[in-house]
Amino acid sequence: MATTETLEDFYKQKFNWLPDNLSQDIGHFNVFRTEDCYMPGAKPVVYSRRDFYKVSLFRGKGVVHYADKSIEMEGSALVFFNPFVPYTFENLNQQHSGAFCIYKESFFNDMMRSNVHELPMFAPGANPVYMLTDEQDKYVYAMFEKMLAEINSDYRYKYDLLRNYITELIHYAMKIQPSDRLYKHPDANSRITSVFTELLERQFPIESPAQRFGLRSAKDFAEQLSVHVNHLNRAIRQTTGKTTTDHIMERLASEAKALLRHTNWNVSEISYSLGFEEPAHFNNFFKKQTQTTPSAFRVV
Repeated sequence: MATTETLEDFYKQKFNWLPDNLSQDIGHFNVFRTEDCYMPGAKPVVYSRRDFYKVSLFRGKGVVHYADKSIEMEGSALVFFNPFVPYTFENLNQQHSGAFCIYKESFFNDMMRSNVHELPMFAPGANPVYMLTDEQDKYVYAMFEKMLAEINSDYRYKYDLLRNYITELIHYAMKIQPSDRLYKHPDANSRITSVFTELLERQFPIESPAQRFGLRSAKDFAEQLSVHVNHLNRAIRQTTGKTTTDHIMERLASEAKALLRHTNWNVSEISYSLGFEEPAHFNNFFKKQTQTTPSAFRVV
């Protein structure tokens, strides 16, 4: 079962020690070189949420399993993780190069905290990976070098500088790979579709067998969005070429795959959490969506 990794878990797993100020400093921040964070015999990183943010410069070849996505990376990438989405990283070579920083949301001031969920890399359903050229890699690594130098300094206002460095990395990434969310939607149908998609994504990830997927039909979403169900269906069809039900079922199937792959819940528990009254109904749904059964998918 996926659990939430805390800062304490992170330090114990990576270094087998805890910073002295960890419990007092609610806005905790730290920065590391990647190659310094691999202990011999360390446990593999599990698919789970963390209770902190992580911004990472990755170099090499690997796969990020993020929510229902698996994103392949080769070369250099700037990757943004947040406390709302479970993830794990699969390294496909033996090189451990790069750098990363971790921080709690409270590390930022009130204005930044109120806006962070609207940033493209932290939005529901977003792709958190920004691939870098060699030149961009040098720029980003230089930013991490500044953080590493500053965290060890005696400068009184060093955390203000560190906040600025993170903010600069965020804006640098948005310049590299702008998100559609930065632009206004061209018409009312696109706006409705965008809000529907965000509302759908807010129901995930499913983190416990006791949690239940609630909005399962076009009518459910229409009521939440205060529009007529025919209007919602028409807007989504015109914008995406798919029906509202198609989107719901596809996203439900993606979550089912993630739960089968990354948890040890039995099929009945997954079935219940996804809103199915009977495991047989879930089996029929999954087979229709994927042409295989949940049990067969899990053992592949």
